[in-house]
Amino acid sequence: MSTEVDMTEDNHSLTTEFILIGFTDHPELRIILFLVFLTIYLITMVGNLGLVALIFTEHRLHTPMYIFLGNLALMDSCCSSAITPKMLQNFFSKDRIISLYECMAQFYFLCFAETADCFLLAAMAFDRYVAICNPLQYHTMMSKKLCLQMTTGAYIAGNMHSMIHTGFLFRLAFCRFNQINHFFCDVLPLFKLSCVDTYINELMAFIFAGSVLIFSITIVIISYLFILFTIFTMKSNKGRGKALSTCASHFLSVSIFYGSLLFMYVRPNSRNEGDKAIPAAIFYTLMIPLLNPFIYSLRNKEVINVTKKIMKIS
Repeated sequence: MSTEVDMTEDNHSLTTEFILIGFTDHPELRIILFLVFLTIYLITMVGNLGLVALIFTEHRLHTPMYIFLGNLALMDSCCSSAITPKMLQNFFSKDRIISLYECMAQFYFLCFAETADCFLLAAMAFDRYVAICNPLQYHTMMSKKLCLQMTTGAYIAGNMHSMIHTGFLFRLAFCRFNQINHFFCDVLPLFKLSCVDTYINELMAFIFAGSVLIFSITIVIISYLFILFTIFTMKSNKGRGKALSTCASHFLSVSIFYGSLLFMYVRPNSRNEGDKAIPAAIFYTLMIPLLNPFIYSLRNKEVINVTKKIMKIS
């Protein structure tokens, strides 16, 4: 049961704990779902942290493309770790309680990781644009200093964005139901539980989340339009096919990621969808972090060759 504290100003009670309903509509699938999500989490962590360690230790991979990729993998690990452990615990928990401060912390790290992901994906798209469209100027345009600035900027933007939304959450009071119709603490389900007008919070979410998505999506789309134009003007069929295959897999991952976020936060009436938003949330919090190491690494010969070299040495 939730802990309640008397509010001195309006004699209402303030909810300080919530119940994550999650997947309780299917109790007969509890064990199966637990094993599925545990497997996803373990593969995600091994894949992403393994990629981070590989890029960190191998000097040949200390280039802008791999630095961005390593930081993306790190943020994917953060995203998955913010959500999955509590979700796995709740499969076998009787009360499925999460405290208000745990809730805020969970959302903070999720928002931080997702926002940083947006800017890192934009940086990766720009990096590919320079590499394919201006290969002779690549080392000049994509210097280590610029790479460091872009990566640092992604983390600063992620931290500021998550702090803004988390800070605005503290202005809300939760004195109605304490059941969150989700498998983690997200802002939209919390808005539905608030007994304080959430207009400001929703406006801030729309403005800031929309700005982040529009800015990063614009960079990605413009970069890939130039990339596609360059690819289709290539004389070599082999080079065209290789570049097109790489860009297609990258663009697929980006499309799923941004599409899920747009579906969740920017579309009208998104707060009233209830459990309809759960599949989209699974995609951007669990499936994308799982798929990214394979999409960005297993199709990359340099990463594969370094991995084979390390495995032979060991």
